[in-house]
Amino acid sequence: MTASTTPRFFSSTGPLKYVGPEGRDPFAFHWYDKDRVVLGKRMEDHLRFAVAYWHSFTWPGGDPFGGETFLRPWMHGTDEMALARAKADVAFELFEILDVPFFAFHDRDIAPEGRTLAESNANVRAIAEIFAKKMETSKTRLLWGTANLFSNRRFMSGAATNPDPDVFAYSAAQVKNVLEVTHELGGENYVLWGGREGYETLLNTDLKRELDQMGRFLNMVVEHKHKIGFKGTILIEPKPQEPTKHQYDFDVSTVYGLLCRAGLEKEVKLNIEANHATLAGHSFEHEIAMAAALGVFGSIDMNKGDAQSGWDTDQFPTNVEDTALAMYEILRAGGYTTGGTNFDAKVRRQSIEADDLVIAHASAMDVCARALLIAADMIEDGALQKAVDARYAGWDAPQNKAMLTGESSLEAIAARVEAQSLDPQPRSGRQERLEALVGTYLR
Repeated sequence: MTASTTPRFFSSTGPLKYVGPEGRDPFAFHWYDKDRVVLGKRMEDHLRFAVAYWHSFTWPGGDPFGGETFLRPWMHGTDEMALARAKADVAFELFEILDVPFFAFHDRDIAPEGRTLAESNANVRAIAEIFAKKMETSKTRLLWGTANLFSNRRFMSGAATNPDPDVFAYSAAQVKNVLEVTHELGGENYVLWGGREGYETLLNTDLKRELDQMGRFLNMVVEHKHKIGFKGTILIEPKPQEPTKHQYDFDVSTVYGLLCRAGLEKEVKLNIEANHATLAGHSFEHEIAMAAALGVFGSIDMNKGDAQSGWDTDQFPTNVEDTALAMYEILRAGGYTTGGTNFDAKVRRQSIEADDLVIAHASAMDVCARALLIAADMIEDGALQKAVDARYAGWDAPQNKAMLTGESSLEAIAARVEAQSLDPQPRSGRQERLEALVGTYLR
């Protein structure tokens, strides 16, 4: 199989069209109208959709109890680089059908691992050259690249946090190559995903040493970013528990603490995934809002988990209300800069037809578009924000502002409470009223 002889994989041809909410055609957009202006910006520019290379073209459909079900033609053969080139053809075919502005990849997604790191890196660069050529005639650009520092058995005890310094060095060299490739392809971000940056038991772990290693690793990445002139954003993706029992990048707050410890809170932002948020015991909108509050919101991986499963099922989003609440927080945060809506999602292992992949993305894009419109309505109406402003209005009084600015001491505050005989009484948070209000936007 070679790039020149690979037939079209999908039955669809050309970009899917927007046809409006009416109708049932799965090969069309019913809410995603890319040129529609929402809050002064085109819908495509708000959402900045990206296709994830790994789930869409690399995952074979296996699970812990069974092997592959997809049997994609580029997954079987003896010439691995020829298969990688064929996979690139299929990837850009899907990008064209969906008319997406971005895609994202790990190095091991796009090219096979060689006998040495030098060979592996050369394989990645060979496929990157194909990407660059295809991007000359495609609208699709690179949202972000990243290195796979978790699949190979050498990473079983982590990459940056590994007790073996040779693994640390190998990881650094691998990241250097992918960061440079991302830069050369015009990528807008580079993601660090610490899937195995954690530990299983304290009996064999030096926590301080591993945190120091992780901090130095992150600093080296940032230093090299500036050295090569990469103008994109360095992102970290929080991930709880799975696969490592105790993850150093558990959630937004944990990662922010790591960044502060490493002195990088002004240099690195976060890529937040819906399914990771729920696995951490949070909601997706909570993690987005927390990142925005801490000044580190960057991008998102859009998907959902299964409420009845305790692992990362990475399903395409189908719940409009949940997605709208997430979009509302993104809009409140000012929207994306270099970030985007990356579909870190996979079709179910029984969905073995090629077109299932097209329909899954198109449907998810519609869910996000509909959610964006709802979120924009919330922003424009302003009732939710007014309720929040009213709840904290007391802090606008000069004497209350003084408590936060340092102008009023603990002693002075205590004296005022006694002098004014303050006896504050609780006020309703009006949660049900606000939840009912959200329901009106969903009609």
